[in-house]
Amino acid sequence: MGAALTQRPDLFGAVACQVPLLDMRRYHELLAGASWIGEYGDPDDPDEWDYIARYSPYHNVSPDRQYPRVLFTTSTRDDRVHPGHARKMAALMRDQGHDVLYWENTEGGHAGAANNEQTATMWALTYAFLLRQIK
Repeated sequence: MGAALTQRPDLFGAVACQVPLLDMRRYHELLAGASWIGEYGDPDDPDEWDYIARYSPYHNVSPDRQYPRVLFTTSTRDDRVHPGHARKMAALMRDQGHDVLYWENTEGGHAGAANNEQTATMWALTYAFLLRQIK
């Protein structure tokens, strides 16, 4: 969702970006990221980084572009995609003046929730956000 947001923000009225992989320069240094080099490429290889850099959401967000309002959700205990991806992207977009919301569940894993109550909360936040943004 992050790549779609930064490449074609004009296509969306709102974006819910959940447990996202956004910093493709450092993804392989965090948690399970090294196991995805075969899928996404090796950012330490200059030739591969030249390609990866073109779609890395964190490296392509711009203060000069208009983005729809974004809700980032993540989990402190995600053991696959580090919550730092969502934290950094939300902070960068806010610093650039974009309208961003952020929610981090302190439990759960890669699904963003540890039980049905937390799952219901996450989806209620997401659907309420989308309902209010897209009219």
